[in-house]
Amino acid sequence: MAQTIAEKILAVHAGKESVASGELLNVPIDLALANDITAPIAIELFEGSGAASVFDRDRIALVPDHFVPNKDIQSAKQVQTMREFARKYRISHFFELGEMGIEHVLLPEQGLVVPGDVVIGADSHTCTYGALGAFSTGVGSTDIAAAMITGEVWFKVPETIKITYTGKRGKWVGGKDLILYTIGDIGVDGATYKAMEFAGDAIESLPMSDRFTMSNMAIEAGAKVGIIAPDRITLDYVEGRAKRKYAVYQSDPDALYAREITYDVSRIEPQVAFPHLPGNTRGISAIGKVPVDQAVIGSCTNGRIEDLRVAADILKGRSVAKGVRLIVIPGSPLVYRKALAEGLLETFLDAKGIVSPPTCGPCLGGFMGILGPGERAIATTNRNFVGRMGDTSSEVYLANPAVTAASAVLGRIGSPEEL
Repeated sequence: MAQTIAEKILAVHAGKESVASGELLNVPIDLALANDITAPIAIELFEGSGAASVFDRDRIALVPDHFVPNKDIQSAKQVQTMREFARKYRISHFFELGEMGIEHVLLPEQGLVVPGDVVIGADSHTCTYGALGAFSTGVGSTDIAAAMITGEVWFKVPETIKITYTGKRGKWVGGKDLILYTIGDIGVDGATYKAMEFAGDAIESLPMSDRFTMSNMAIEAGAKVGIIAPDRITLDYVEGRAKRKYAVYQSDPDALYAREITYDVSRIEPQVAFPHLPGNTRGISAIGKVPVDQAVIGSCTNGRIEDLRVAADILKGRSVAKGVRLIVIPGSPLVYRKALAEGLLETFLDAKGIVSPPTCGPCLGGFMGILGPGERAIATTNRNFVGRMGDTSSEVYLANPAVTAASAVLGRIGSPEEL
C-alpha cells in the first residue's frame, strides 16, 4: 500500500505494515518535551497519578524558555518546579540558563530530534521538527503527563496535503515568505488536522534554517505536522549532531493525498502578515505606509544564525529610525556565540538595537518587549493575534528578517531594496 512520509513514520512506530488516514493508533514516542508554561501542569498531573518513575529519563526534554531569565516570582516558581522534577527523576535533558535556548531552536541543534522520530511537545510549534523528516506535533500538558508515564500517545492518522514549490526564489525571499504566502492562500484553517508535506525543487534549495521556519508555521494553517523529506542538506545538518540512530523516509510516488497544490516561487515576493492573523498576508509592494514602534528579530521561527546574518547585513553601517526600538534575540547559546564571534552583535548595537539572551520573550507577550496601547511592531515571530505581544490595541506584523531589519531603519514597514 502506497504511503506518505507521515503515514510511514506512524506505521513503523505502531508496528504496522501500513496505516490509513483516520485510523486511531497508540504510538510509542521518541521524545516528549515541555516548557516553563506547560511543564508545571504536566508535572502536577504526573505526580497526582501515583507513577513511581518516568518511562525513560533520556526521552524527556524540559526547556524553560518563555519567561526566562525569570521575570517575576511566579515564573521563578514554574522553573523551580521543573528543576525539582528533573532532579527527582534524573531527567537527562533539562536545560537551565547558560544551556537554555528557545526549545525549537535548541533541540534540533543538540541532536535530540532526528529524522524518522515521533516527537510530541506541550507547545504548538513542536511541528518545527518536521523539517528534519520527523512526525512532530504539539499536544496538551495532559498528553505529556501520560506520555512521561507510558512512553506512548494516541493519534488519528492525518490526511496529507502535498505542497510543491517550484522555480527560483527572488532576492530577499526565504522560507518565511513561502509559508506566509501559503497560509495566506489556503487560510489559517486550510490544513486543519492535516500533514502539510513541503516538496519541490525550491524546497530542495532551502537551507535548514528556512525549512525549520516553514515547518514551524504549519500550525498557523491548522496543520498537525509540517514535514519535509530528508535530503543531503538534512543529513549534513544531522550528522555530527544526532544523539541516536535515525531513519529516513520518503513518500511513495503513488501515495494518496487529500489535496495537491503547486506554487511558482519566482512569483512570490517578500510577505507581510497584517493583524490579526498569520493568513492576512500582503506582498511587500502592496504594504503602503505603516509606521512601526518596535522591530523584533528572533523567536523559534527566525532566531537562527542565518536569520541574524541576514538582519546584520541590512543593518551594517545603518541606525534604526528615531523612535523605533530594535530587539534582537539569538535562539540559543550557540547562536549567540556565533553571532558574537562574527561581529553581528556589535552590528546590532551600533545600529542602536539591543541584544537579549535566548528567550521567547516578547513573542508571546512574555517580557522584554511588551507593546503599549496602540503601538505597532514588525517581528520575525509566528503569530500576530490580538494582544499577542502586549496591549490588546497594539498590532503585530509578521515578516522575514530582511524586511524586519529594513523596517527598523526606515521607521515603517518596507523592503530592503529601499535602502
